[in-house]
Amino acid sequence: MKRLVLGVSLAVLVSAVSALAHHSASAAYNTDNKITLHGTITKVEWKNPHVFYYIDVTDPSGMVTNWAIEASTPNQLYRGGWRKDDVKSGDVVTLTGSSPARNGSSHAYGGTLTLADGRKVFSGSAATDN
Repeated sequence: MKRLVLGVSLAVLVSAVSALAHHSASAAYNTDNKITLHGTITKVEWKNPHVFYYIDVTDPSGMVTNWAIEASTPNQLYRGGWRKDDVKSGDVVTLTGSSPARNGSSHAYGGTLTLADGRKVFSGSAATDN
């Protein structure tokens, strides 16, 4: 009986921890505010739980800021038409409708990415991107 109680307790604890690990995009990003970024891809990290890609964006004064863009899961992006090699370092892209980080850092979530070949791919989640 003690083993059963211990086993059930452990299962509940593990499931509670994993539930807390995943968060809503609106917790970290201002999903009511949408921005547009145009620049050059510097890195792509295609891995779970979310794909990240990085864009060097030059402002009007000539200052370059590297933006970290959090996309959806690899599986969702793949089902939406993305492939790992669609976005490569050096590609010039435009990201529209992305949600900036609430803390003011150069991070954003989702949006629609116009690739170097002109194709548009959705990079967020239907729950947070409209």
